[in-house]
Amino acid sequence: MRVLVDTSIWSLALRRKSPRAGKHLDMLGQLIREDRAHLIGAVRQELLSGIGDKRTFEQLSTKLEAFPDLPLGAADYVRAASYFNACRAVGIQGSNTDFLICAAAVRHELAIYTADKDFAQFAGHVPIRLYRPDTGGVQ
Repeated sequence: MRVLVDTSIWSLALRRKSPRAGKHLDMLGQLIREDRAHLIGAVRQELLSGIGDKRTFEQLSTKLEAFPDLPLGAADYVRAASYFNACRAVGIQGSNTDFLICAAAVRHELAIYTADKDFAQFAGHVPIRLYRPDTGGVQ
């Protein structure tokens, strides 16, 4: 199963010192080794944003070059807006990037690997699948 990796997982794995990072670091490593981990440009931007040290920024940017961005088009952004509106209509909030991740995952038939609990709420209203590392499957 191919997986779109959310910013929350990349961040945990890159920090490595977080107590929660262990299982996610191991699973992300496995997904990368098996060539099943995918990235979109918006996640790349989130990961690189806020890094004040130019050397650290360049190092991370170089590491992320190993993961080409999944192609996105106008229909993906329209779908993301539709998902945003559907969730908002029932009182669920999310970021534009979150819903772009959802739209990209649906289009490319990927499960989403995230530590962000908001995606579980989105899943009740948009047709996404969530990757569960504990079972190696989807919800």
